[in-house]
Amino acid sequence: MRKRIFQIMQINNRDDLPSLIFDVVLAFNIILNITAMFLETFSSLNTFKPVFTTVENVTVILFIIEYVLRLATADLLYTTVSKPKAVVMYILSLDGLVELFSILPFFYLSGFIVFRMLRVVRIFHLFRINAQSDSFNVIKTVLMEKRKAIASSVFIILILMLASSIGIYSAEHAAQPGAFKNAFSGIWWSVSAMLTVGYGDIYPITVAGRIMAIIIAFLGVGAVAIPTGIISAGFVEYYSKEQNSDKKLHDIEQVGEIVVTPECGLSGLTVSEIRKDHDTSIYLILRDDLTLVATDTTKIAEGDILILDSNKIVKK
Repeated sequence: MRKRIFQIMQINNRDDLPSLIFDVVLAFNIILNITAMFLETFSSLNTFKPVFTTVENVTVILFIIEYVLRLATADLLYTTVSKPKAVVMYILSLDGLVELFSILPFFYLSGFIVFRMLRVVRIFHLFRINAQSDSFNVIKTVLMEKRKAIASSVFIILILMLASSIGIYSAEHAAQPGAFKNAFSGIWWSVSAMLTVGYGDIYPITVAGRIMAIIIAFLGVGAVAIPTGIISAGFVEYYSKEQNSDKKLHDIEQVGEIVVTPECGLSGLTVSEIRKDHDTSIYLILRDDLTLVATDTTKIAEGDILILDSNKIVKK
């Protein structure tokens, strides 16, 4: 029974109808909970507040049931450790922490404000459902591949923010001691200036401060563009690899290979010329110890082994 419950609770198991129904119910439960939290903030809907509270309580009870079941089946997820250790590992995992922080406000809703704010964590349940989808995996792959470059760009932004906050504090503190009390006030201004157009609550009035503000505004444009360009380039590289990878060979009914000899007349031609003249598609080129992706400009050399669509015959 525990094993079957564990199989049903596995997210994105499309081959199992009960598991698929569980995913749909879980997603609906999360959306319903978030909608109730959102609507209860409107004073004009105070009449329906008991309904929203009831919906929120029922959906959180379902969260608690799911959390208990996942704890009960944790040893089936972490099969290499003992059951107590598996439970601890799940509690400390990202999914476990999200679920724990989602249900804590149910018991401490009238207590500290931090517990009321933790209700927002329930939104992250949606990430767990989407985590197995292809689109989410593409984003995760790109971010992991570019994590070092992104970390470097974020570090640069932090340095610029720190330098600009200290600089603007030095320039404006004497003229505006109330607005720029300390360097932290400068950090707030630098963040709003670098990442937006500013909010107008704090702004420089001295000549030195305004000159610095102009410089920081230009630096802010570049600072935002750096991580954006890195991530965009990562997506381009990912889809380029997908288009040029040998995975496309699985979509070909018959794959063949030929050895380029002096008699076949292909040596010296480019892949695009062969495709045009002989109506065939070359996918890979085996050259010595190398495996080359066949691009339009790749030149064929004598001795190459061409991996191509064998449904089409290459004629001299």
